[in-house]
Amino acid sequence: MKQHLEITGVVLAGGRATRMGGKDKGLQVLNGIPLWKHVADTLSRQVASIAISANRHIELYQESGFPVYQDIQADYPGPLAGMLSVMQQSDGEWFLFCSCDTPLIPACLADRLVEHRDQSPVVWIHDGERDHPTIALINKKLIPNLQSYLEAGERRVMVFMRQSGGHSVDFSDLKSAFINVNTTEDLKKMQEKA
Repeated sequence: MKQHLEITGVVLAGGRATRMGGKDKGLQVLNGIPLWKHVADTLSRQVASIAISANRHIELYQESGFPVYQDIQADYPGPLAGMLSVMQQSDGEWFLFCSCDTPLIPACLADRLVEHRDQSPVVWIHDGERDHPTIALINKKLIPNLQSYLEAGERRVMVFMRQSGGHSVDFSDLKSAFINVNTTEDLKKMQEKA
C-alpha cells in the first residue's frame, strides 16, 4: 500500500443522522472506538493528511488534533456542502472523502481510486450492487462547479459527480467493506460480528 502524498483524507461527519435518532453518527462507538476514528485511522495510512467535516460537537472532533471544517452553508445541505467547505478551506489538490458511517473501509481504497481515475476529476466507489458517492476522490478544480450547483439549490451527489465527468470504480470484491451504519440496530449488528 502506497501513501498518496497529494491526497487529503476527509471524514464526513457533518450530517443530521436522522435515521440514528439525531445522534452524532461519527461519535457512536464500535468496539470501543468512535465510528469517525475507524475511518480516519484507515485513511491516515493511505494519504498525506486527515481532516474532518463536522457541524456538531466540534470541540470533541478537534481533540483529535485534526483540522475540523464546518459547512459554510447553513441548515445541513448535505454531503456536497461538507465536501465544498473542506475544499474551500484547505490547501489540498485531491481529497478522498469518506462518510463516517463506513468504519470498515479497505486499506487499498486510495490505491484503487487513483489507479482507476484516469483523467477524471472525480471517482467514487461501486460495490457491485450500488454506488457510494460519499466515498469519493475529488480534485479541487471542481470547486466552482460545485459552488454553482449548490447555489442553484441542487443537492444530489451522484448527479453532480456524473455531470462533472466522473465515473465509479469497481470494489465488488470488497463489498462488505462499504456496509453503512445508519441506525443503532446496524451498529449493534456490526458490534456482534466483530
